[in-house]
Amino acid sequence: MGTLFQDLRYGVRMLLKNPAFTAVVVLALALGIGANSAIFSVVNALLLRPLPFDEPQQLMMVWGVAKNSGDTRMVLSIPDLKDLREQSQTIEYLAPYNGSGTTLANGDESERVFGANVSADIFPILRVKPILGRVFTREEDVTGGPAVVVISQNLWQRSLGSDPAIIGKEIKLGGKGTTVVGVMPADFRFPIQGEKSDYWQPISSSPAYVAAKDIRGSRSLRVLTRLKPGVTRAQAQSELAAIADRLSEQYPDSNTGLTFNLTPLHEDIVGRVRPALLIILGAVGFVLLIACANVANLLLARAAARHKEIAIRTALGAGRLRIVRQLLTESVLLSVMGGGLGLLFAMWGVDLLVAASPADLPRIREIGLDTHVLGFTAGVSLLTGILFGLVPALQASKLDLNESLKEGGRGSTESLRRNRVRSLLVISEVALSLVLLVGAGLLIRSFVALLRTSPGFDAQSILTVDIPLSRSKFPEREQQTAYVQQLLERTRQVPGVEAVGAVNILPLSGNSRESSFTIEGRPAPHGQEPEAQVSTISPDYFRAMGIPLHRGRVFTERDKKDAPLVLVVSESLARRNFPGEDPVGKRLVIDEDQPPYEIVGIVGDVHHEGLETEAPAEYYLSYFQAPERQVNLVVRAAPSTDPANLQAGVRSAIKEVNGDQLIWQTKTMRQLLAESVARQRFNMMLLGLFAALALFLATVGIYGVMSYSVTQRTHEIGIRIALGAQTSDVIKMIIRQGMTLALVGVALGLVAAYGVTRVMTSLLYGVSATDAPTFAAVSLLLAGIALLACLIPARRATKVDPMVALRYE
Repeated sequence: MGTLFQDLRYGVRMLLKNPAFTAVVVLALALGIGANSAIFSVVNALLLRPLPFDEPQQLMMVWGVAKNSGDTRMVLSIPDLKDLREQSQTIEYLAPYNGSGTTLANGDESERVFGANVSADIFPILRVKPILGRVFTREEDVTGGPAVVVISQNLWQRSLGSDPAIIGKEIKLGGKGTTVVGVMPADFRFPIQGEKSDYWQPISSSPAYVAAKDIRGSRSLRVLTRLKPGVTRAQAQSELAAIADRLSEQYPDSNTGLTFNLTPLHEDIVGRVRPALLIILGAVGFVLLIACANVANLLLARAAARHKEIAIRTALGAGRLRIVRQLLTESVLLSVMGGGLGLLFAMWGVDLLVAASPADLPRIREIGLDTHVLGFTAGVSLLTGILFGLVPALQASKLDLNESLKEGGRGSTESLRRNRVRSLLVISEVALSLVLLVGAGLLIRSFVALLRTSPGFDAQSILTVDIPLSRSKFPEREQQTAYVQQLLERTRQVPGVEAVGAVNILPLSGNSRESSFTIEGRPAPHGQEPEAQVSTISPDYFRAMGIPLHRGRVFTERDKKDAPLVLVVSESLARRNFPGEDPVGKRLVIDEDQPPYEIVGIVGDVHHEGLETEAPAEYYLSYFQAPERQVNLVVRAAPSTDPANLQAGVRSAIKEVNGDQLIWQTKTMRQLLAESVARQRFNMMLLGLFAALALFLATVGIYGVMSYSVTQRTHEIGIRIALGAQTSDVIKMIIRQGMTLALVGVALGLVAAYGVTRVMTSLLYGVSATDAPTFAAVSLLLAGIALLACLIPARRATKVDPMVALRYE
């Protein structure tokens, strides 16, 4: 122990004696360790940390899946859910739920709140208890049951003044009096909705549930379940598959080809972000390796400068193990200092990551530095110290004592063979940097291709306004349609407005609604009816959005309740279902209780889920024939008018038509478009940042090695110049040495990148993982920067004075 303390004291003195060297090494390590700790904090929160519920491994989502359709998931119908409850022996609870949004009246003001319509079993499944009151019961979770609600602690504090007597009081949700029965704890996050968890109401009283209660083909429920103690996922999955087969035989009209799949809740929440996070974690690991290679090169150079010190200590009796231990102690001290500074960088980095992350990133509130991250940082720091210190320590301790103690024993022409460790480190840096740069280049090209993808409409001059129509204000459909008609007419009068339309679901908003249909006269096999996206729109919607009409006509003011039922279809729907024929005039059966709808027009395809996904088949219904309570105004600004400048006028127009109407949000379509690619932008920025950092470190590494080589070869260069070598000859000699290392690194990096980038396929759009132009451009860029890094030491070598060099030791 005394020897260890002696090593530590001596190591601290040596580091303080060389403050510039110490600062450079600590900073390089801090950047690598800090970046790794910041990214690990995200990976830890999202992927490694279990969900904050009791026995989270038993929590599953139940999805319907059509056989032979890949992994396309479907929500469940109420009758199917009832059968699962009655027939399953492996499942403890089955709880349906649906996301919800409404208004909370707060005095004269109203605010938008988000929540869910849930089964009473949701709370026993998650095993959470309220901090005030109770949760609602199964007796309350029935159609026509009492209007009760459980609220979040955030809503209780934010909007209800933390009223300690809130239990039993009535609040106005959606214009309806609702009794508060419980307040959930602050750390309770509904698994799927994350931050948007303000309230929970019984699902059995929701209008959508009541409307679909007895319709087996109407699938609208997400279902959360908890397996019984001791039951494995495989056992439950086998049982659900058997139940699905029985239901297919019993109800061929609705269940043919349908099975049920169990997905762990944790996987359901974070599965989409897992590939990108693991790739980014690997990338930041490469950055740390490059930093370690740089530091190892610095230590090798420093050890060469200390050769006489080490030789004297050896001559005085210090063994090789003692020398290695001393040098390792110094490297570990450097890594601990780098880890401490890196932890500070990580704290800032986590804040930046959370601020820059997409809004839909799951479990975002849980990201932070905890004991696992601290342990990771400590482990990485220690491992890094050993990793970058061991090879230089072994090299420094292996010397010829007689030669080292001679005045000129070091020699002045250090060959490439004697510098093979430094050379290998530089080659490794270049290869790792090239892999990161290729990955970043592929993501950049992918993102550019994504932005060039047409969404199917002209997003440049559109303002959107989200308006909910409450049942209390507009209980009848005639009242809804009359209000929307007035709203459209008044908004058209706002200065700067060119066109106004209305739609129930905005493209790229993250919401969607699908429905099956059949073509009149062409019955489809049961369970194999075609499906399409459904949108309900006003007559001027296509003009306001800039969606082109390809054939036929769009809706007019005559397409109202008492007029013949008509619809407009997208090009994709027409192409898939009417190959080689004109769909205009054909009729679709959407609801067996209604007459068929006649196709009157075909319009261009529109992307809904994202630009990277294929535009779905879609049909449009006239709002005045099929009104919806959710209305989004789409306002096209006149040329040379910024759509954002229309907000005040449009809001004023809405208030003029109905002063009590709540406006949930206003956004330009460009904002929605930017939000739809936020995740891809985030991935590209992170990988690009790490690639740039790797490129910088590799450049510094090449420069450092070549600069040190020039210093070591001063005597040789002086002799060459004295014998008549020209400036160009010296420059070529130095550049040849450096570029040989760089080009070998580029070649090895290309091979590695060819294999590694294949794991990025799921993150790419419009570009191959082995895209030749990207590989070529990155190789040329790296080679060019390496050339510049070699050129500076080469030019310095030409300034060597032969007379001085010949006296150089």
